[in-house]
Order: sequence, then C-alpha cells, then structure tokens
Amino acid sequence: MIKRTLYFGNPAYLKTSQEQLLIELPESGETKNIPIEDIGLLILDNRQITITLPALAKCLAHNTALIICDETHHPTGLMLNLDGHSLQSQKFKAQINASIPLKKQLWQQTVLAKILNQASMLRRQGKENKLLMHYAQDVKSGDSENQEAKAAVYYWKNIFPDFLAFKRDRFGLPPNHLLNYGYAILRALVARSLVGSGLLPTLGIHHRNQYNAYCLADDIMEPYRPFVDNVICAIIRNNGALLEMGTEIKKNLLSIPALDVIIDGQKRPLMNAVQQTTASLAKCYEGDARKILYPEI
Repeated sequence: MIKRTLYFGNPAYLKTSQEQLLIELPESGETKNIPIEDIGLLILDNRQITITLPALAKCLAHNTALIICDETHHPTGLMLNLDGHSLQSQKFKAQINASIPLKKQLWQQTVLAKILNQASMLRRQGKENKLLMHYAQDVKSGDSENQEAKAAVYYWKNIFPDFLAFKRDRFGLPPNHLLNYGYAILRALVARSLVGSGLLPTLGIHHRNQYNAYCLADDIMEPYRPFVDNVICAIIRNNGALLEMGTEIKKNLLSIPALDVIIDGQKRPLMNAVQQTTASLAKCYEGDARKILYPEI
C-alpha cells in the first residue's frame, strides 16, 4: 500500500491519540484524524504549525519522513527514524564493509540508469537523444570517464523549451525552484526508504561530502530525478513562463510519490519503487544480489 503524503500550508495543531494523528485547523474550525501508519511523508510549511512531541515520536516510529519548510516555502530540514529495521546493525555492517569494486559497480549501474531515463525524457519532449544513448554505452565501472556530467550538460540544454533559456543552478531562475522542491521531496522519500531497508543514508556509494548527511540518498535518487523533471515539463506546458509556486503547481509536485513508474517489469507507485530499489541495494551489500533495481521511463 502506498503511504500518504500530508502537506500543511496553513496554521494547524497536530497531536496524537490511539495511533491516530489528530489535526486541528483553527482557521476553518475543522478537526480530522488520520492513522499514523498510513503516513509516509509529512510536510510542514507554515510558521503557525504546532506538533506535539508524542505525535512527532509516533510519526518517526512508523518511519514517516518529516520535512520542514522555511519562510520561502522551500524544504529546509528533514527528520527520519533512527531505528528503521530489525536487523539494522547487521545491515549497517554489510554496508560499511562494502568493497570499493562493489561500490564502483553499483555506481556504474546508477549512472547508466540515470542517463537512460534522461534519454527517454528527451525523446518524450521530441528532442534528439542519440548523444545520451552514446554516453550510456560508455559508462564504465565507477563512471571513471564521468559520462554522468557529460550527459547532464546536453540534457539541461535541451530538456526545457528554448524560451526559458534554462541553466541548471540551485539558486537560478525558474524552473530551478520547482526542481529544487521536487528533488527535496524525492530525497526525503529515498532517505526514508533507506532507513526502512536498514541502511545508513549518510554513507554513500559515490557522494562523499563530509558535510552531507544524505550522501547515499543523493546517490540512489539519481535515476529517479528524470521523473521529477517530467512533472516540471508538464507544469511548463500548462503554465508557460508563469512558474510562481502557487497552490496548483505545489499540488502537482506533491503528487510525485504517487507517480506510476515501471520497475522490474511491473507498474508501481514511485514511493513503492523506491522501496524496491533500497531493498535491492541492501541485498547487494550483503552479497545476495548483484544489481540494484531502478525504474525505467
């Protein structure tokens, strides 16, 4: 069953009783309740939201990922469960002891899956993708020739309409802000699933920034990024250059966890596909598998 994504953009008081999240909305006077076990992602985007410590603890106990937004309404913090799997210490040990050759093979698979999905995205937009297919064929162990970066240069030049004159820059012009928001949701989903699979989101396959607490999440989300890009492309088709983060656009971005994707030959919601991916990664670390399962566009 796909977990629910709850977004709060207005004042709210959140507490818990009998495994339910009780929601009080002072502006409308409404009171609602939702089973905590059904919540996968909780996004708090208003300075007048209060959540009690028991509610927070129960959400984390059920592996709910909690995202907090700043005054510009962009995600700024992520909170995860520290005890996500019954065999956690065993899986931590396998992850920590993973050999360099294994990590290089896993990164090769990850980059290949990402570039192939980027190529599919370009084809969907009616753009030439032969160069990306060429880069995909040349991905070596550990991506030693950095085909990922080469593919990214061509991809970002061509994925969006020419009138946007787009350059990928975290702090750049629209639709960079939409990409940032969508990727933040995706990152939270991946980090949540890594914890649920008994893995440390901090210890990456390729990313090694000592200041980054989610290096592995940043690794594993790479082949999923084009699915977010697809949502942004649809937003641009409907809105042109009018890309302010309004209610409708935010609603589209919040639908990312429920997107249908194909993984291992079957259709799955993206949130469930991520769980398959992280579970397969754990098997690779333990020597029970040799391939990470990634979705295809």
